[in-house]
Amino acid sequence: MSVENPTIAEIGEAEALRRTVSRLNQSEFAVVGSGDDCAVVSTTDERFVVTTDTMIEGHDFRLDWSSAYDLGWKAVASNLADVAAMGARPTALVVALAVPSTTRVNWLEQFADGLREACQQLAPGVGVVGGDLAAADTVFIAVTAHGQLEGREPVLRSGAKPGDVLAVAGTLGRAACGLALLQSGEATAISAYDDWVNTQRRPNPPIAAGAEAARAGASSMLDLSDGLAKDAHRVAKASGVTMQIDRRALDGYLAMLEEPAMRIQANPLLWVLAGGEDHSLLATFSPDATIPRSFKPIGRVLEQGSNPVLLDDTPLEDAGWDSFTV
Repeated sequence: MSVENPTIAEIGEAEALRRTVSRLNQSEFAVVGSGDDCAVVSTTDERFVVTTDTMIEGHDFRLDWSSAYDLGWKAVASNLADVAAMGARPTALVVALAVPSTTRVNWLEQFADGLREACQQLAPGVGVVGGDLAAADTVFIAVTAHGQLEGREPVLRSGAKPGDVLAVAGTLGRAACGLALLQSGEATAISAYDDWVNTQRRPNPPIAAGAEAARAGASSMLDLSDGLAKDAHRVAKASGVTMQIDRRALDGYLAMLEEPAMRIQANPLLWVLAGGEDHSLLATFSPDATIPRSFKPIGRVLEQGSNPVLLDDTPLEDAGWDSFTV
């Protein structure tokens, strides 16, 4: 046995869990936290939102690209963004983790550190209140996140109306740029543009902007996990409208990507339109609403036409991340 850094098999599940859980922060909404068969989480009314997501080694991430800390952070960020997209305030998460029995305990501890730091920085007061640890041939992560509506109605994808303003909070294309840099294998480029790479490894979604949008009367909203074009199609189809994106409104996002795109001979517009995993928020607001400063208008909502999404006047393809076709 390695005294300083044993494997899970060497110390057993119970001790591995003890060391991992001890590194997590507590949720201020937890009435009963980790340790019983279920956690008990307080809420402000009779409703709450809940979402779940998985991350699978070799499909959603590579261990040679992402550290255990990165994966813990990303698992939290991607789920909190879904809660925020409903206009809710995150309250608690449960995390199930399956890893090979040869996994070193300090990998688990670093994963827990990523969970803790993401909670503290993205949604202060939120914590992991339970979960599971199991053995598997590869790393498998499943997170379920909860949130409270604080008396508000949830913001759905189906509420966009003709005349509404289309707006984004957060980044566009940065995570896709980071992924392309990693896939390029060019170590100097990856090092030179580490901010873009780190957006892919540890996204920084604007969690508080979700509740802000709800309070401002957002008519629809969703998490940009699969790309602007694909997710705009989802809102357009759910709402029975056409989304028109202003190409000029994307210039600021493109300017941030031009240099790394030139370095690896890529098209930054594809990253902005079809790149996912920024976990920004796409929302619509009535034209007389006071749009929160965290949101940037990028287009408008039209009466339903023959094409769900337009880039200026050109039909925009339903392109983006699809886990079954990539």
